[in-house]
Amino acid sequence: MSFSPEPIGWAATAILLATLGRQVWVQYRERTGAGVSSWLFVGQLAASTGFVVYSWLLENWVFLFSNVAILLVAIAGQLVYRRNRRAERG
Repeated sequence: MSFSPEPIGWAATAILLATLGRQVWVQYRERTGAGVSSWLFVGQLAASTGFVVYSWLLENWVFLFSNVAILLVAIAGQLVYRRNRRAERG
């Protein structure tokens, strides 16, 4: 019987998405951008886009799914951040 590392990748993906998703949800609910930089999401968008291409080229489907999902969370985070900043300005 051979060992498959894929369950580790899927578990790590679930943990990371839960963590990032929770952060975006808290920002959305509290309607504040305090303590968060727009550059966090810009960097996350850039890195995730690069990782999506990289994992697609490697045909690593766990990594591809993970990075597409993280990219979507980064987009949501950026949108929430911008909404909150506009609301704070009045």
